[in-house]
Amino acid sequence: MLGTITIRSMMLALAMAAGLTVSGPALAQSDYPTRPVKIIVPFGAGGVADVTIRIVAEKLSEKLGQRFIVENMPGAGGITAARSALSSAPDGQTLTMLTNGTAVSVPLFSNLPFDPLKDFVPISTLGTFDFLFAVNANSEHKSLKDLIQYAKDKPGTLNVATVAVGSTQHLTSVLFKGEAGADLRHVPFRNTPDALVSLLRDDTHLLIDSQAALKSALEGQQVRALATSGPRRSAALPDVPTVQEAGVAGFDVTSWNALFAPKGTPEALVQKLNGSLKEILAAQDIKARLLDLGIEARSETPAELTERLRSDIEKWRAVIEKAGIPKQ
Repeated sequence: MLGTITIRSMMLALAMAAGLTVSGPALAQSDYPTRPVKIIVPFGAGGVADVTIRIVAEKLSEKLGQRFIVENMPGAGGITAARSALSSAPDGQTLTMLTNGTAVSVPLFSNLPFDPLKDFVPISTLGTFDFLFAVNANSEHKSLKDLIQYAKDKPGTLNVATVAVGSTQHLTSVLFKGEAGADLRHVPFRNTPDALVSLLRDDTHLLIDSQAALKSALEGQQVRALATSGPRRSAALPDVPTVQEAGVAGFDVTSWNALFAPKGTPEALVQKLNGSLKEILAAQDIKARLLDLGIEARSETPAELTERLRSDIEKWRAVIEKAGIPKQ
């Protein structure tokens, strides 16, 4: 009898231990995060992506009870940031921001050391934003349709300014020239301030960049926005028509910022973060703060974000190949 009781006791103890082994991770996931979380951003401090993630990180900290710390790691193609994120354990303690720029990098770089579709797990989009087609406030071109017609009548006489070759802004200009049939000469600049100075000096005649980058110039009435790049008017600038309204049918360039985690991050953690971001991005104060930067707060499911990334990779691959832009 004693032996039977002992065996039964041992079996019960083993069963309990097995149950704890199964429930342990689930319990840990429900308590996530248990320590500060790092978010790696592939851009420098102060830019639109950096400001966006800091607004969101502040709210995640409040909601989940642990600090979400932003770490800036700028570098071409987001390679530095991606490598750092992928070298971390897939435990939800290190997250990273990927953007439409990531979608451009896949076809643009010949040896990109990561595959965003295979090496990362999507969590949620944070926001979307359009690019502005802006001119000097004193420009004779009062609408984008006028500018397109001028470029057709006098080919090669108008210059379009963007930041570096291979940037989303540059590729937007390439797509625009092809779709509108406008003969514009591209002039690349190191940064937006340099491009803006060229526009104000009339060295260039059209500037393509984000509302956040041109915010001061717009408010100071140094430049005028002729159009926005999205499929519908921006909630941030509802009085500015779209490129489509200027007669370029189907034109759509929608930029985005989103949160990802290294491959292997538990699904429960991804879903917890996704649910938290859905609530945060629906809050009116967050919507207002982001809209002031020209960003429309937007959450998406992991599946929707995956499709957005995949679709943008193929879209920009076609633009790059058609334009004959050499790989970097």
